[in-house]
Amino acid sequence: MAGLNFADIFETVVDTTPDAPALVVRSTAGDEVRLTFAELDARANRLAHAFLDQGIGPGDHIGCHLYDGNQFVEATLAAFKVRAVPVNVNFRYVDEELGYLFDNADLRLVVTEPDLEIRAERAAKGMERDCPVVVADDRYETLLSARPATRPEVAGRGPDDLYGLWTGGTTGMPKGVMWRHEDIYLSVVGGGGNPALGIAPVADLGDVAARAAADYPIPGALTLCPLMHGGGWWIAFSALLSGTYNVLIRDLGFDPDFAMRVMEEEEVRVVMTIGDAYARPLIDHLEEVGTDRHDLSKLLVYGSGGAILSPSMKAALGTLLPHVIVMDGFGASETGGQGSLVGQNGDGAPVFQMGPGNVVIGDDGTLCAPGDGRMGMLATSGHIPLGYYKDEAKTAATFPVVDGVRYAVPGDMAKLLEDGTIAVYGRGSVSINSGGEKIFPEEVEKALKSHPAVFDAIVVGTPSERWGSQVTAVVQLRNGLATPPDLEGLRDHCRAHLAGYKLPREAVFVDAVRRSPSGKPDYRWAKDVAVAALEGSLTTG
Repeated sequence: MAGLNFADIFETVVDTTPDAPALVVRSTAGDEVRLTFAELDARANRLAHAFLDQGIGPGDHIGCHLYDGNQFVEATLAAFKVRAVPVNVNFRYVDEELGYLFDNADLRLVVTEPDLEIRAERAAKGMERDCPVVVADDRYETLLSARPATRPEVAGRGPDDLYGLWTGGTTGMPKGVMWRHEDIYLSVVGGGGNPALGIAPVADLGDVAARAAADYPIPGALTLCPLMHGGGWWIAFSALLSGTYNVLIRDLGFDPDFAMRVMEEEEVRVVMTIGDAYARPLIDHLEEVGTDRHDLSKLLVYGSGGAILSPSMKAALGTLLPHVIVMDGFGASETGGQGSLVGQNGDGAPVFQMGPGNVVIGDDGTLCAPGDGRMGMLATSGHIPLGYYKDEAKTAATFPVVDGVRYAVPGDMAKLLEDGTIAVYGRGSVSINSGGEKIFPEEVEKALKSHPAVFDAIVVGTPSERWGSQVTAVVQLRNGLATPPDLEGLRDHCRAHLAGYKLPREAVFVDAVRRSPSGKPDYRWAKDVAVAALEGSLTTG
């Protein structure tokens, strides 16, 4: 399978269907970008030549500090064409977070937005190595126009070229999950096939060409979740690398009416979202305006990943869109796609039908048997990442070898049920998943405790109807304060240190924060206090 390289796969699709639509970018402002596969290839080729002119080569890391749009797709494809590694950079990050990521990822060049330019320049100047910043405005178009549209000649492409996904995960600061092209393609970016849709796994470039030339079963995908997240990128490129078109919405805010208008006008068959954060406003809009406002008869699949889609949301979507299949996918940056939700067990835990290679590893390091009742760690084998970038210790811990098989074990507690399905109970860590964003409490605690009025703080996740989980701060103030800060005061202070989605949405003030004798925060106590306070409308910000 020497040809299963993203650049080769994309160019095979281009050569098979050059005039077919590849990418559509819409915005509420009325701006539109429409590119065929040949047009997208030509733009990516021009950018690839620009990368080569900057000395970018195999293995170099290119930051995609971009909103959803053609530039993100072009930068990714151009990186693959020169055997570089595109790195997703969260556009919400502030200076401290960007500085860390730029350095941790060893970025050699960054493509950014005009309104993010100053922030990106500051982060780039803080690095020891030179890191040019390319801005996606007229300067970007000038850069492309000065380069040839022909494909660059770069030797050595193959399945071992790398794709990197930087994720905050459960260890706080962003870390890079490094995948071989072949593994991530066959795991989750369309190459593994879908038996339910009659799509066989891809074996070589001949299969890629045949798929692109065929009447693909589900043409057209609208990716609502950002490309900077793994789930959004995987769905968008699954479409592009299969010979069908992907639709993006450029706007930062989410407008459910516009999203449904785009679904109708672009005749998409698949829409990809993140949990309740998207489902709730879409459902509220449909219930308000009625299901006749938009013709969604072409829509076949409503997909969700990255955060739990609540049963009530799934039921409401089924009622409002009875002809649409609602798919709640499960997976992680370290595993790719693992399975789909099929219900819940007696404990109330979601139950998933998992793909081959998924197991549960018990505390004693042995594999759990179906129905043995043991709680363990969900793991998967087969096409999995090489490990974490520059972190051998975390790689060894997350990708252990059990009975001669190498597994990815990202940290989800689970039980293997008697019928072979798997009940998932959540991460064993204290990370907070809010609307698909993973938030590490220590980051928020550090920012809170830098406030002059805060003596101590513990941050936990509490239930949120829209976001699934929200950031709640349990705060101990300094003694003798005449006017203690309110929630907005704490949030305003934290804005200088944290991206907006990490800011506390609620605050509970206590006389003393409970810690263990060793000084470790008691997260279980803090969670109980926070939930009780919010449910009982006690003192909150």
